[in-house]
Amino acid sequence: MKRFHNLTFILLSLFLFVTFLSAAPACSYPIRFTDSRGIHITITKKPSKVVSLVPSITEIIFRIDAGDAVRAITYHSSTYPHDASEKKIIGGFFSPSLQRIEKIQPNIIFISGLHEKVIERFDDGKCQLINLETDSIIDSYRNILLLGRIFDRQNEAKQIVDEIKEQLEIISKKVAKIPQSKRKRVVRLMGRDPVMVPGDDSFQNEMIRAAGGIQPVLGKKGNIVIITREEWMKFNPQVIYGCGGDRETAKKFFDRHGWRNVEAVRNDRIYYFPCDLTCRAATNTGYFVSWLSARIYSDEFAKKEALVLEEKISRSRNIELNLNYIRDARIAYSTTHDFPNKTLIIDFKEPLSIVSTLEGQRKGIISVGNHYSSPPCWGMGHKLGLKNIRARVYEVIGKSEDRSSFLFTGADMDNLAVKRERFRDMEVYALVTAGVETNAVRMSRDKGNFYEPGTINIIILPNMRLTPRAMTRAIISATEAKTAALMDMDIRSSATPRIHRATGTGTDNMIVVQGTGIEIDKAGGHSKMGELIAGAVYKGIKEAIYRQNGLTFDRNVFQRLKERRISLFGLVSGMECECFKKKSRLVGMLEETLLNPHYANFVEAAFVLSDDYEKGLLCDLSSYGLWCKMIAQDIAGKKIERVEDIVQSNDMPVVLRMALNAILNGLIPKLK
Repeated sequence: MKRFHNLTFILLSLFLFVTFLSAAPACSYPIRFTDSRGIHITITKKPSKVVSLVPSITEIIFRIDAGDAVRAITYHSSTYPHDASEKKIIGGFFSPSLQRIEKIQPNIIFISGLHEKVIERFDDGKCQLINLETDSIIDSYRNILLLGRIFDRQNEAKQIVDEIKEQLEIISKKVAKIPQSKRKRVVRLMGRDPVMVPGDDSFQNEMIRAAGGIQPVLGKKGNIVIITREEWMKFNPQVIYGCGGDRETAKKFFDRHGWRNVEAVRNDRIYYFPCDLTCRAATNTGYFVSWLSARIYSDEFAKKEALVLEEKISRSRNIELNLNYIRDARIAYSTTHDFPNKTLIIDFKEPLSIVSTLEGQRKGIISVGNHYSSPPCWGMGHKLGLKNIRARVYEVIGKSEDRSSFLFTGADMDNLAVKRERFRDMEVYALVTAGVETNAVRMSRDKGNFYEPGTINIIILPNMRLTPRAMTRAIISATEAKTAALMDMDIRSSATPRIHRATGTGTDNMIVVQGTGIEIDKAGGHSKMGELIAGAVYKGIKEAIYRQNGLTFDRNVFQRLKERRISLFGLVSGMECECFKKKSRLVGMLEETLLNPHYANFVEAAFVLSDDYEKGLLCDLSSYGLWCKMIAQDIAGKKIERVEDIVQSNDMPVVLRMALNAILNGLIPKLK
């Protein structure tokens, strides 16, 4: 009998071992494949020194949790995913610095077909050049799975592909309920002069079709093609979308005859999305198609009969808050309008008073929280209004309006920052979400126009009982700390980024919870409670902005120029000079110059001086003018009699104009 038990144990162990092997990812080196250049590639071991010049590839590598292998990226990828902000910058996508790549001595460089100089320099067998072009959504699946194999992250890669397919399937089912006669004509706006759109075979038009839109068919192939005014009017788009600099195209052309005489312009159905989404077929394809489709068909998707999925909580994860009056704290993951929602839910052991900037002072509250609606829900939310949104959210998460108080945000709850400050027996938690890319404002300067949700939401949880006076005073302490963090980080106003730092966003809100225990009547700047609140909020703002937007104190000069809506390509393309044919080379030289800390610091100093000059704190720029001349001569390597005014932008602040002119004046002589 004992022998039988031993045999049974051995067989069972063998079965479990074989089962484990069959379930484990089939990762084995070498890995062999053919890249988009037709080059046969063999990967013999997991890469450890990678340079990625292609933003979509960089995104995939970080999303499959292989970012540790990346040594350098282009500045086009420097804030998304947020972990990428910690990587070395080696220039821009079109003109990466060959010298800086060489210093890294990478074993793999991910390139595109446009990187001819990189191929010429590094195609010597010392490192592997890999080109993984993405011309379709299927290509993106292939690249994600292949990179999963290369970096031994097969499970992560498969999970991402499955998630994209699931998102696209949901949209397909929702769109199927819309009659063909009610489908919308949609065009992606690209380029400036002439007006450009994706070619018939572009993955961007494939995403329009996946979103249920009707794309233009121009008989032209390629990633980007010209559309004439006649073709534009004949197609008569009902929805137009773009990103980034496409706003300038819209301003320039949509007030002209023909270009403005289409339904989308007449009905103001022109939308803008992050360029990280519109210009890539990578890990966020399903997310973007969902958002685009929800914009196109916001009226149809807002109806109950459009639902495909049950609206309910699917899972939760706990948040650790060591306060004796909290029964439970968690983030609940749910579905509303068929799209992901995430809710921070904090339940109390007993009813408490709170002060909410969204709802005022309330008593008898047993639950507070912060609800995130993903971007596909935003358009429908605008139509339904806060009252209807609140009722729908409370129904899904099982809360009642009379005993709950929640904030609402467009910042992802997975980017929540939880900060704790303590002094002796006094303790405060600040729970912060923050998105500042589209919604940041400079109060007292910017107009009160409506923006998409960005939102800084703050929940203050003390371990002592705040009086009503202390709760309202806590709002001032927290708000001042919030503004201090934004100012210190040089977060720019979304409306006037070249001249103003932001003081908040247009939709900020806060909840201060009463707490229990020893009564506290003061929470202002001279009180210890006020100090702790401010300290927790300040740290929470910094972390939440990093997690949501990838912005840090030491972010690179390219990102800070971008935040001011200063494009290096735009600076050069707008120049009126004899070097027209050499402008692309000049952009590369400009990027290379700004990679030098000496010149990058010069521009960063201009940011500070410019803000003070615009506020009137600095009046005499003669000394700075001498510095600009010295910089121009240093770059040129020779004497320059006069720094010419090259920058063509009319709304460029004086100091920034001087700084950029200095650098361009130094570079242009090198073109001759």
